[in-house]
Amino acid sequence: MGYSKLGIAAVLLAGLAACGDNLGEQALGGGVVGAGVAAVTGGSIGKGAAIGAAGNVIACQADLVDCD
Repeated sequence: MGYSKLGIAAVLLAGLAACGDNLGEQALGGGVVGAGVAAVTGGSIGKGAAIGAAGNVIACQADLVDCD
């Protein structure tokens, strides 16, 4: 089953809010959010976790969100 646009948007937005103090925490937080959204929307939990983790790490490392 493919991702819906709403599901993708939810993963990206929720993942951006899951900042951590280091790279591992950022990946874990984004991955958990991504997996959760995928589970709720009927998508692949593994793909959701990967997308959420990557999105959150990129957002936090590039200072796209204020995590302080």
